[in-house]
Amino acid sequence: MALSRAGVDRAAEHRQDEPWLAAAWSHPDTRVLAVAEGQAFVMDTEQGTELVLLPSFEAPEGGERYFLGVDEDGAAYFAVALTGGTLPGRLDGDARTAGLREVGALLAARDAGLLVHAVALENWHRSHRFCSRCGHPTVPALAGHVRRCTSCAHEHYPRTDPAVIMMITDGQDRALLGRQALWPEGRYSTLAGFVEPGESLEQAVAREVAEEAGVRVDPGSVSYVASQPWPFPSSLMLGFLGRADASDGGTDITVDGEELSEARWFSREELRAGMEDGTVLPPSGISIARRLVELWYGGPLPESARW
Repeated sequence: MALSRAGVDRAAEHRQDEPWLAAAWSHPDTRVLAVAEGQAFVMDTEQGTELVLLPSFEAPEGGERYFLGVDEDGAAYFAVALTGGTLPGRLDGDARTAGLREVGALLAARDAGLLVHAVALENWHRSHRFCSRCGHPTVPALAGHVRRCTSCAHEHYPRTDPAVIMMITDGQDRALLGRQALWPEGRYSTLAGFVEPGESLEQAVAREVAEEAGVRVDPGSVSYVASQPWPFPSSLMLGFLGRADASDGGTDITVDGEELSEARWFSREELRAGMEDGTVLPPSGISIARRLVELWYGGPLPESARW
């Protein structure tokens, strides 16, 4: 999974060690990633697309500082989230701004992990400035992995919303794919939805498929595949396979008209033909949905067939 890769140890044991953090920040080997509303500087080199990582003495001032971890050589990595919402002026050379959707699949494991971590923290900090208990302002603590209330001292931890995403097949081994109303014509993906309180992941899969497409899934047929962080802004996507129950019209499709405007069963031949003639656009390469489709399809989808 493009966004599930990492090359840095998060080293959580250092988050409360202020002297260690101060020394790490001042070390010449330390590197800093500047982020603003999900964007960071990247450069396209002969080796591929890379993050622009700055020594700490060149890092932008005035932003919140988050400790991201250390690599196998002991070098520390930090993020600086700029409160103004914009990155500093264009850097020397060919640096450009980009987000995870654009470059997440192009970055090497270390850079992908750093950017996912930084963007997830920045999104959470930006939307949790006040205490949900008493309404007073909160401030960062534990090197950016906690916000602490300035009045009641309650500690708030980064929010992660679990969401299930599923490849559902029927007795003919066809795949159930749907299209949201806001998507361009021909764009299809696997079904997905958030887990509700007091609900198991398997129950969430069955409920979401029934609500969105009217198809009945036995929770006992649901099996886990893989997960991927999806910091847009705070989800963890949990991928599953499941089988539709064909009895009593359980595979008949009735879309809800809100989450989905259309859904249909695809055979492999129908999906291949649609991708070849351009009438079907499968999920993007960065998404776990594409991996689920490829798992069912039996191999990689054509490079030209992406959003």
